[in-house]
Amino acid sequence: MEIRSNIKAYREMHHMTQEDLAKRVGVTRQTILAIENDKYLPSLELALKISHVFDKPVERMFTVHR
Repeated sequence: MEIRSNIKAYREMHHMTQEDLAKRVGVTRQTILAIENDKYLPSLELALKISHVFDKPVERMFTVHR
């Protein structure tokens, strides 16, 4: 099972930079980059913060591939 991030698409739809999102959720830009590139799975708390920024369920932020 593989989990992929959809965060970049939502971030770009909202005309938001990685730095903008990072500041809103309290992490570094590098953390957002790693999540978007599927190199890092965020904690549940961080995933929920990101989903809150976009006002979408956390299930929309990530896709499970089998």
